[in-house]
Amino acid sequence: MTVRFWGVRGSIPTPDPGFLGVGGNTACVEVRAADGTALVLDAGTGIRGLGYALAAEAAGEPGEVHLALSHFHWDHLQGLPFFAPLYAPGQTVRFYAATDDDRIHALLRGQMTSPYFPVPFGDLAAATETVRVRDGEPFEVGPMTVRPFPVNHPQGAHGFRIEVDGASVVYATDYEHGSAAHDEGLREVAHGADLLISDAQYTPDEYALRRGWGHTTWEHATALATRAEVGQLLLFHHDPSHDDDALGRICGLAKERFAETGLATEGLEVEL
Repeated sequence: MTVRFWGVRGSIPTPDPGFLGVGGNTACVEVRAADGTALVLDAGTGIRGLGYALAAEAAGEPGEVHLALSHFHWDHLQGLPFFAPLYAPGQTVRFYAATDDDRIHALLRGQMTSPYFPVPFGDLAAATETVRVRDGEPFEVGPMTVRPFPVNHPQGAHGFRIEVDGASVVYATDYEHGSAAHDEGLREVAHGADLLISDAQYTPDEYALRRGWGHTTWEHATALATRAEVGQLLLFHHDPSHDDDALGRICGLAKERFAETGLATEGLEVEL
C-alpha cells in the first residue's frame, strides 16, 4: 500500500510564502494498492494535481476512479470542478459518501451550477456513479476493504479505515474530541493501524476558543495514537494560520507525546 498526500491543509488553501514547505492545498489523499487500484479520499484543491496524474496514467484509455468523500464541507469538495478525469470520455468516476444517492448527486451538482461555475455537473464527459456507504459496513474497492465510521463534526462526517496488502491506514479528518461515544469508536476503529492520519488543526490554546467547530488538537491526536496503538501518526488538516515554522514546532511537541509522529505534507509518500 502506498499513501500519497496531494492536499493537507484545512479550511482554505494557503498559497503563500512560508506555508509551501508543508503545502497549501486542501484535503486530498490517494491510497493505492500493489495491483494499482487507487482510492481517492476527499476532493479539496489537492485533487487538481492528482487528476492530472491520473489522466496521464490513463493515457486516454477507459477507466474508473474511486472517490470517497468524508463530508461535503467546502474545503473537502472545492477542487472537484478542476478534476481532470471528470472531463475525460470513457472515464467513470464513482463517488462514495454517507448519504443517499440522490442527495450525493444534488450536492455535487450544486457547487457547479450557474453562476458559481461555467460547466454544469450534468455536462461532464465522464460517467458518474454514486454509492451510499453506511456506518461500520465495509465495502470493497478492488482488493481494498474500506470501513466507514462516523466522526464528531458539525453536520456529520465520516472517516475511513482501508486495509489491503497486509497493511492498514485510518483517515480521520474533521473530528472533534469530547464525545465519549465517538472517541471510543475512533479508538476502536484505529486500533493497530499501521498509519493514522488525524485531524490536528488546533493547538490546545486555539481549541479553547473554537470549541464546537469540529476539529481537534495535536495533543489529542497523540493521545489517540497512543491509546489505539498505531504504528505511525501523521498530523493532518493543518490550520490556515499555521505556517511551516509553526507546524514544525507543533510536530516537535507532538513527538514528545508519541515518538512516531510526523506532519502530512504535500508530495509525501508513505509505503506500508
